[in-house]
Amino acid sequence: MAGSALAGCNGGEASQAGGDSTKSEAAAGTGSVYWLNFKPEIDETLQNLAKKYKEAKGVDVKVVTAASGTYITTLTAEMDKSNPPTLFVIRNQQDVKDWGDFALDLTDTAIAKELNTDAYNRTDADGKLVSIGYCYECYGIIVNPDLIEKAGHTMDEIKNFDGLKTVAEDIHAKAAELGFDAFSSSDMDDSSSWRFTGHMANLEYFYEEKAAGKTWTECPATITGDYLPNYKNLYDLCINNSLTAPTDLSAGGHNAEEEFKEGKAAFFVNGSWEYAAVSETVPNAVMIPYYCGVDGEEKAGLNCGTENCWAVNSKVSKEDQQATIDFMVWLVTDAEASKTMVEQLGVMPYKNAAESTNGFLKNAEQYTNDGCYVMDWATNYQPNVDEYRKDLVSALNAYNADQTDDNWAKVKEAFVDGWAKQYEAIKE
Repeated sequence: MAGSALAGCNGGEASQAGGDSTKSEAAAGTGSVYWLNFKPEIDETLQNLAKKYKEAKGVDVKVVTAASGTYITTLTAEMDKSNPPTLFVIRNQQDVKDWGDFALDLTDTAIAKELNTDAYNRTDADGKLVSIGYCYECYGIIVNPDLIEKAGHTMDEIKNFDGLKTVAEDIHAKAAELGFDAFSSSDMDDSSSWRFTGHMANLEYFYEEKAAGKTWTECPATITGDYLPNYKNLYDLCINNSLTAPTDLSAGGHNAEEEFKEGKAAFFVNGSWEYAAVSETVPNAVMIPYYCGVDGEEKAGLNCGTENCWAVNSKVSKEDQQATIDFMVWLVTDAEASKTMVEQLGVMPYKNAAESTNGFLKNAEQYTNDGCYVMDWATNYQPNVDEYRKDLVSALNAYNADQTDDNWAKVKEAFVDGWAKQYEAIKE
C-alpha cells in the first residue's frame, strides 16, 4: 500500500475483474452499484455486505476485486467497458491527475456530509473534491511481545534501531534453540513487495520531508535519497534475520502473516489492516515504528494515513451515481454495516461509523499522545507508482541475491534516479 501501496495492502484470494458483465437494475429508475475494490483482503466482507444491502434496499451491488498490484491496470480495462465501475478508488495525487476527469465532485453530497475530517480527501487543481477517504490506517512493525520475552528480552529494549537490531539479531542467532526466528519472510512477489517498495520506502521520503521542514503537497520532481542508508539499515535487518534466506525471496510463496500468527516469527512488517487476523492467535500483538537509525527516532510514531479513497464515476447515469452514494452512506451509518467495515479496516472517518477496536490504531494514538511525531504517507506521491515499484523490486532482488555495494548502488539508482525518470514519464 501498498502499495501499498500501495500499495496497497496484503494480497489474498479475491473476486477477479474480467468480462463485460451487465449490471442488472433492481427496479426501474433506482440505479445500481458496481464497486471496483482496491483491497483484496476485504473482498469476502464486501460480497456479504452487498448481499445484505440488496436484501435491505432492493438495490443491486456488484463488487469486483482487483488482484494485488493490478488495481490501475484493472481500472483502466473496466472503465473502457459499457458498464464501468460506479465506485472506485483514487488513491493519491497522481491518481487525481489520471482519473480526476472520471470523478464526480463530491462536495456537499450526502456522503461528504458524513465525514468527521477532511484530512484524507483528494482534490484536483481546481478544488474539485474527487475522492474521500473511507478508512484511516497505520503501518510499521508488528511484534509478538510473548516471543520477545521467551527470547530473554523485553519490549522496553526496543526504542530505537540499536535496540531493535540487538533483539532481532539475538533471536535469529538462537532461532534453532528458540523454535522461532526474528522476522517473517520479506518476499518480493506482488503479494508482498509493496511492504518494502511502498510502505518501508516511506521512511526515506518522510525523513527527507522532515529534514526540509516541509510536508509534500504534490509529487516533487526529484528526491535526494539522503535517508537511503537508514532504509538499508532496516531492510538488511529484516532480510538477514528471517525465516527465509534473502536469496529465496524473489519468487515469493511464503506467507508472512501465517508465519507470524503461528508463532514462527517475532516481527512482521505490515499494517493495521492485519489486526483482525493477527489478534486471533496473538491477541497482545503491538505495532512499533520503523526504527532505522535516524537521530531522535525515540520520538517516532507510526506511519499514518490512507490510500483508500472513494470516487464516484462521473460518466455513469445519475441514477447509478445516486444509488452509489446511497450505498456509501449506508456503509458508514448503518450500525451493523459500519461495524463490519470497521472490524476489517480499523477506523472509518465518519461521524456515525462504529468505533474502532483495532489495537494497532490504538498504538498509533498512544504514540501521538506521548508526543511522538506521526510519519505521514509521503509514499503516496511516488510517481508512476507501478513502474517505479517494479524497478525497485528488480533492484532489490539483485541485492537480495548478492549483497554487494555495487548492487546496493543499483537500488539507490532505482530509488532516486528512478523517481526522476518516472516523474518525467507522467509529464509526457
